[in-house]
Amino acid sequence: MLNVHNLNYSSSRTLLFQRFSVIFTDALFVYAVYECCKCIEGKKAGKELTEKPKFILSALLLWNFGLLIVDHIHFQYNGFLSGLMLLSIARLFQKRHMEGAFLFAVLLHFKHIYLYVAPAYGIYLLRSYCFTANKPDGSIRWNSFSFVRLISLGLIVFLVSALSLGPFLALNQLPQVFSRLFPFKRGLCHAYWAPNFWALYSALDKVLSVIGLELKLLDPNKVPKASMTSGLVQQFQHTVLPSVTPLATLICTLIAILPSIFCLWFKPQGPRGFLRCLILCALSSFMFGWHVHEKAILLAVLPMSLLSVGKAGDASIFLILTTTGHYSLFPLLFTAPELPIKILLMLLFTIYSISSLKTLFRKEKPLFNWMETFYLLGLGPLEVFCEFVFPFTSWKLKYPFIPLLLTSVYCAVGITYAWFKLYVSALSDPPVGKTKKQ
Repeated sequence: MLNVHNLNYSSSRTLLFQRFSVIFTDALFVYAVYECCKCIEGKKAGKELTEKPKFILSALLLWNFGLLIVDHIHFQYNGFLSGLMLLSIARLFQKRHMEGAFLFAVLLHFKHIYLYVAPAYGIYLLRSYCFTANKPDGSIRWNSFSFVRLISLGLIVFLVSALSLGPFLALNQLPQVFSRLFPFKRGLCHAYWAPNFWALYSALDKVLSVIGLELKLLDPNKVPKASMTSGLVQQFQHTVLPSVTPLATLICTLIAILPSIFCLWFKPQGPRGFLRCLILCALSSFMFGWHVHEKAILLAVLPMSLLSVGKAGDASIFLILTTTGHYSLFPLLFTAPELPIKILLMLLFTIYSISSLKTLFRKEKPLFNWMETFYLLGLGPLEVFCEFVFPFTSWKLKYPFIPLLLTSVYCAVGITYAWFKLYVSALSDPPVGKTKKQ
């Protein structure tokens, strides 16, 4: 299995090792969910066990549809990594800051995609741990800064980094490591476009190029043929709109993250404010990052589950984000036997999520307005067209990319809407000090 020249290797022992290693490491995820459920303060629970926020939260996390198909069908180890992230969040809720910092440092060296949420950790630990006191209005007492705590946090990060990267440094392999961690030659979008801002941007460029060719405003010889929709992982140039560089995506990502960071620093809302900032960092990086994979949406969906049982507004955002984000994972399972499995599993999870959160917040206003309801119901006709109508049309051979393009663009609209709505919520909520005063 470890012989790099042994292509297409398959054996029953390899299969057993991979399956059982995923199941075994999921034990950490289960423990992390248990710790998170102890920390979350939901609204007043009903008499039934199934109506209690902790029960609903545990179901939303343990039976998360996206995590289930990505790990146990598509085959990856996201449950183990998500467990580390949730456990570090739980430790920060429990004010065990050093443990939370250590767990996140370990997580970051397991998979560098968690750099997305590193700003939230850095600012929150500096704000709530290195500064030991606040004024009555929630602002910082600058004279309460502790150098000892700052050094202890830095020591944790240094020791974990030394243990992780030390062998590569000794063998002079760090350049090779970083070249694989940041593969800028792979292009702006993945083979299947992640449903983010760049999917909308690329789709708009595609539409404008078609219109330009029809109106004879563009030279057909200078227009690249299906470079963006070829299904290949490669660099490509936009036809009408300006082509996007890695630096441009980095600048856009930083601009998108900054308001949440400023909010975490100047409008402290405790651990829940940190959690909201973490989700916004994950979503902003997903929206504007370079070569984002569709699976990265789980970085926002899983922690958003923790917020969903606290307030009706957060529950509404969670349901839009999770339903749209999970549907965007459908192209990962593309064989015929997987079709009924993914449809039924998603229906099961989505119906439970909506019904349980509606029950939890039944005394408040409806979770969806008419526009949100119409959008979510639109996923049904989209799936029917992509899976049952399009394969029997004449377009299948000439335009095989259309189902993926439609899925990506439609889901990008919903995820962008959820991102915007979450930002409005974060910026409009008062700081903890003012809330208590009121």
